[in-house]
Amino acid sequence: MTTITHQETLIAVEQVHKSFPLPEGKGEFPVLHNINLTVKSGEVVALLGRSGSGKSTLLRIMAGLLPPSQGQVISRGKRLQGANNDVAMVFQSFALLPWLTVQENVELGLEARGVQREERRQRALKAIDLVGLDGFESAYPKELSGGMRQRVGFARAFVIQPQVLFMDEPFSALDVLTAENLRGEIDDLWNAGTFPSKSIVIVTHNIEEAVFLADRVVILGANPGRIRGEVIISLPRSHDRSSKRFEALVDYIYTVMTNPEAEVTGVAVAAPKAAFEVRQSPYAQALPHVRVGGISGLLELIVDQPEGKDDIPRLAERLQLEVDDLLPILDAAVLLGFAEVSQGDVKLTEIGHDFATTTILRSKDLFRQQALKNVPVLSSMVQTLREKRNQSMRADFFLDLLDEHFPHEEAERQFATAVDWGRYAELFEYDAGEERLYLPEPVGVGENAGDGE
Repeated sequence: MTTITHQETLIAVEQVHKSFPLPEGKGEFPVLHNINLTVKSGEVVALLGRSGSGKSTLLRIMAGLLPPSQGQVISRGKRLQGANNDVAMVFQSFALLPWLTVQENVELGLEARGVQREERRQRALKAIDLVGLDGFESAYPKELSGGMRQRVGFARAFVIQPQVLFMDEPFSALDVLTAENLRGEIDDLWNAGTFPSKSIVIVTHNIEEAVFLADRVVILGANPGRIRGEVIISLPRSHDRSSKRFEALVDYIYTVMTNPEAEVTGVAVAAPKAAFEVRQSPYAQALPHVRVGGISGLLELIVDQPEGKDDIPRLAERLQLEVDDLLPILDAAVLLGFAEVSQGDVKLTEIGHDFATTTILRSKDLFRQQALKNVPVLSSMVQTLREKRNQSMRADFFLDLLDEHFPHEEAERQFATAVDWGRYAELFEYDAGEERLYLPEPVGVGENAGDGE
């Protein structure tokens, strides 16, 4: 069993900020804000956060693949300048070269470091054996399953014998059973003391995975990414998923993840009602990227539970959804006033219950009512269209406003989400060919006919 000594600091992140330029010199988009983090010998650290928290960006800065905008990274006592030779990384996408065999892929890093052929061969074979792929040394990636290809990725990292192994969502591209098998084998190697690195840092969006593998879970907030706090996983290894303490830790992390303003103390506390921060400009509000069908489907599942209430971890398990998939749907439901989240539970509001049980036509009325009330960007778009004599506007106008606050690709995603919600609510129409928004033709007498207000 690996003993956590906490004696040697392998990596220290000191006051790191990271921003990327917005298009056309419109300023910068902050991704990370004032990050301070240490990784010590003998520990597994999980970085857990919602989309937009900069988890992968932080990992790449620590690996020396991206420079910080401010601050510094210290690796084994030296300021990092360029690639960090003390780390190796396992990616989500396997990143194997298809024209090389398993053994040749594993040897790549050693060859780049000038290791002699015979030593490369011996170390590669040992790493291949460690991940259970002996017998497949001469196979090509196309001959391997997804799980086997990821094992090659691990072997390629292991063969370097890094001080710290970085894992960027290494199991998320695998099916559930394969991911569980590989996750368990990595945990077994660590617990047996045979893991070929002193520490592990894993980026994940899977809360159960973080609690299962890590000694401490660092929780990041989003927009920009910042460290909210950490949770010590006070469990003997290997972490027993069936234990009450494991379940309590998972439930607590779900609580703080669904309430971005809640303090991360390690002890469950009353959380704010809303899990959404509305900023001054309506175009700076980051909409969760979910379709209306996902929102209504989730509410229909919850309304069938006693008191219209459900435990979020059990809900995620029942739906087989990762946190990055479930939380945006919950965010949208909370933003629209259809649900409330507290202490790891989600409960429908009165209007949310009505939305989940009424007719299609009335549900559209309710969605329109709540969208205008709670989503400033939609209200602003409608008001802009009303002020135009022809009641239409090019999409570029709204995209330019979004570009002031988001990188262009994210601005396009925000626009697409706003259009999806606005069309469902019949607030406006969108002609993709002309790339133009229009107010809908009035139905009946008066522009508010059918508003349900």
